Parts: sequence; C-alpha cells; structure tokens
Amino acid sequence: MSDVRSHGRSGPIAGPGAGRHLLVVDDDDRIRELLKEFLAREGYRVTGAAHAAAAKRMMELIEFDLVVLDVMMPGESGFDLTTWVRSKAETSKTPVLLLTARGDPDDRIEGLSRGADDYMSKPFDPRELALRVDAILRRTGGKPLTPREIKLGPAVFDMERLELSKDGKPQRLTEAEAQLLKTLAIHAHSAV
Repeated sequence: MSDVRSHGRSGPIAGPGAGRHLLVVDDDDRIRELLKEFLAREGYRVTGAAHAAAAKRMMELIEFDLVVLDVMMPGESGFDLTTWVRSKAETSKTPVLLLTARGDPDDRIEGLSRGADDYMSKPFDPRELALRVDAILRRTGGKPLTPREIKLGPAVFDMERLELSKDGKPQRLTEAEAQLLKTLAIHAHSAV
C-alpha cells in the first residue's frame, strides 16, 4: 500500500459517503491505522478492529454504513466474517469491501460469492479505495446519517419517539434522559 498521507484530497468528500460510519477490520496495525487516518480525512467516521471477533462485538453494538475487511487474519478469515455479516438480520444489508493481498481470481470469486460488494487487492491506491467506498454507498443508497433506532447492547433507543426498550420491554425515561440519549446518539464518536 502506498503511504496514504500523500494521497488525501483537499477536504472531506461532499458526496453520498460524507459523514458515514465505516468499520475497518485488519490485523496489521499499521495498515489499519493508515486506513482509518485516510478515510477520516475523506470525511468518514472510522472505527477499527484487529480481528473478526472484535468486529462482531462492534457490529452487535454499532450500526456501520460499510465494512472494509482484510481476508487473511488470525482466527476467523475475512471470508468467514463476510458470511456472518450476511447471515445476521441486523447486518445483512451492510456493504462489505474486501481489501486483501489475496488477489487471484479464485479468491475474488470466493469473496464475492460470500456476499462482498467489492474486492480490492493490496497494494492499492487509497484514492481508488475512497472512490470505491463512495460508489458502493451511492449504489446501496447508504443509510440515513442518523438512524431511527440505535442499538445499545440488549437495548434499543428509538430516536423519533424518544423511547428505550430492553429485550423488547419499554423502559421509563425522563424527558431529560431521552434528550440526553438522543444527543449522545447523534454525536456518537465525537466529544459532546
């Protein structure tokens, strides 16, 4: 991968991907951090995970707009994680872009047949990655910047009705608590 510091655009993307929340899953700390840095400069909110188990935990708590996923990781592979993403009702529509050193046709076919939306081989140009992410989000329509419901572990907060339920049972909230939850949800991953 070329150094992402030299390839950033002049400012955040103003297209359909601006402000979207991406999950970058790669066991290589350097690549993961460079990807997070580059994509954040492109206007994305970016969370990183070092392996499939961490990514699953995050996806059970946070709704991501797209997952950038390495294939070769210790433990569960990116192919297997893609299959898991597609098998879960909560994540089945989340776009997946596989980004990997495995670039032969059989690997690309395997990744796409498991449900990946795109496949890029390393080394790659970060500008191309940003354009592919934009294209996937444009094609899939993305999700609203602020989803209607926010998952908080076993609890779900309805942003429009300002209601919290845990395991399907309504939880009492004061007006102040409901407004605080809404504010925190809208400004997730930023200082409030």
